[in-house]
Amino acid sequence: MTIITDILQEFISQLSYLVNAMSPYLLLGFLFAGMLKVWFPQKWIDKYMGKNYVRSVINTALLGIPLPLCSCGVIPTGISFYKNGASKGSSVSFLISTPQTGIDSVLVTYSLLGLPFALLRVIIALITGVLGGIITNLTSTNDTLEIKNTPKVCCSSKISKKTNSITRVLKYGFHEFLMDIAKWLIIGILIAAMLSTFIPDDFFSLYMNNELLSMFTILIASVPLYLCATASVPIAAVLMLKGLSPGAALILLMAGPATNAATITVIKKVFGNKTLFSYLGSIISGAFIFGLIINHLLPAEWFTMIASSHLHHQHELLPQWLKVSSSMLMISLILFGYLKKYLVKRKAEQKNTEKALLLSSPLSQAQSVTPLFTNKQFSFAGNLTNDKYRVDGMTCSHCKASVENNLKKINGISNVIATPSQNTVEIYPSSIDENLIKHAIEDLGYTYKGKLKNDQ
Repeated sequence: MTIITDILQEFISQLSYLVNAMSPYLLLGFLFAGMLKVWFPQKWIDKYMGKNYVRSVINTALLGIPLPLCSCGVIPTGISFYKNGASKGSSVSFLISTPQTGIDSVLVTYSLLGLPFALLRVIIALITGVLGGIITNLTSTNDTLEIKNTPKVCCSSKISKKTNSITRVLKYGFHEFLMDIAKWLIIGILIAAMLSTFIPDDFFSLYMNNELLSMFTILIASVPLYLCATASVPIAAVLMLKGLSPGAALILLMAGPATNAATITVIKKVFGNKTLFSYLGSIISGAFIFGLIINHLLPAEWFTMIASSHLHHQHELLPQWLKVSSSMLMISLILFGYLKKYLVKRKAEQKNTEKALLLSSPLSQAQSVTPLFTNKQFSFAGNLTNDKYRVDGMTCSHCKASVENNLKKINGISNVIATPSQNTVEIYPSSIDENLIKHAIEDLGYTYKGKLKNDQ
């Protein structure tokens, strides 16, 4: 019992320290994320992504690096850009560079791994993104997508009032974006705390001291798994503390967020095998090359000493009260987000139940035969003319925006409501060709499961 108690206390201690160390930088990152989302003009992205040359690829990588997109939101966003006129090279450059970084993950990298690692992460994301985009353009010059009279995707509308835009900044940064990554952030911190508790400090030096073997092992583990860019940082920091080389940790930070089984499947389906090979080749080769550079050409103290000091409390850059209060605020925001998500789901279930009762009532059946009731009391009947579809793979607000924006381009559709938490998409009005819906959803990389019955 004493051993279990000691392990539990050590786990709680490690978990508490990781949360306190990350929370101030996470909150600052969420603020910047909201500012980028609301105040970064979408027309800049549209302008600089559409050309099939090197400058376009570089512009796209530069635009993607700071964007507040979680790993699950990068794929539909990148595909949406491609469907709306961006070149393949630009799209691949975006898909490679964006998930590796983000303003929040860069700040967290600084908090746990130090400034050199944070800066290198940005530089490497830029280089690998540009490399992947150039290779894609060279290998798919005759395989472009023709877009005719297709409006550009715009995920945000113009804000006329400053107060309203500030509200949107706070709402997106501290609710929408936070909840997009909350699940994986929690998982990443828990895994890091468990690794810190159970893995001996000399594990890698004793059992995996071969440099290439450790790098290859981390790569094999990272590629198929889903790892958020921010959530991968505490895992990498703890593994470095246990003896993992900085180069192998870099592979985790690159390959973990940028690749996973779902991403590979979608890129193969939408862009083709050649693009998939250039995508994976750029990430894997870049991870190994820069990993070796970090291990052999850069000063070791930039990484090992900084990681150790950050995790062992030797350099306290922020006061403890700020760390603790930031942790309490972040935990409160996450709990509030999940509570709100639960209440919205309950409300939607109640609405669906009431709708089913209305459709099955004699009054509703009588209205479907002849519109005898035209007063305001029964005007709700006209709002029931919609079709609902089951769509798997939507996980965040970016998925929601991508599905809604692209489906609205189909002739005859006046409104679309995508609900990732329920895996449903509602189309207004009803009776739109189901094949058009199916193809549009699958082209974005999501799984179409068919039309739902009215009572579902």
